[in-house]
Amino acid sequence: MIEVGKKAPAFTLNDQDGNQVKLGDLKGQWIVLYFYPKDDTPGCTIQACEFTSSVKDFQKLDATVYGCSPDSSESHQNFIAKHKLKINLLSDPSTKTMEKYSAFGEKNMYGKITVGVIRSTVIIDPAGKVAHHWKRVKSKGHAELVAKKLTELKG
Repeated sequence: MIEVGKKAPAFTLNDQDGNQVKLGDLKGQWIVLYFYPKDDTPGCTIQACEFTSSVKDFQKLDATVYGCSPDSSESHQNFIAKHKLKINLLSDPSTKTMEKYSAFGEKNMYGKITVGVIRSTVIIDPAGKVAHHWKRVKSKGHAELVAKKLTELKG
């Protein structure tokens, strides 16, 4: 369960290059961690491209953006190459990290209850605490909302 003000759940996941990324190693910086269902699908592509377009804004805010899905590192590499993405993508094939972040579970799609990745985003502050949590997000325009919230939080 994710709660603003509480310590963000620890994770160790591989990025697109197979390098381990540990939340504990990222202390001291702002982290935008967004969860999405699948590489190279329409909504996920919009979201990744918008975060890429805004990457300089996030750098100015001393924030690093990570996308996370159940896809493999190889799938992430292809997705990055195809769309010239400038963000890091994390692989969570077991969905254990996504479950800790309330980003995997039951969801209602067109009136049908399914189990899967819940598109959501968490901002983690330099102390490793949850600064903001969007439980469900729409792809289009979300990167801009995240940048605005981060600016407000850094105030």
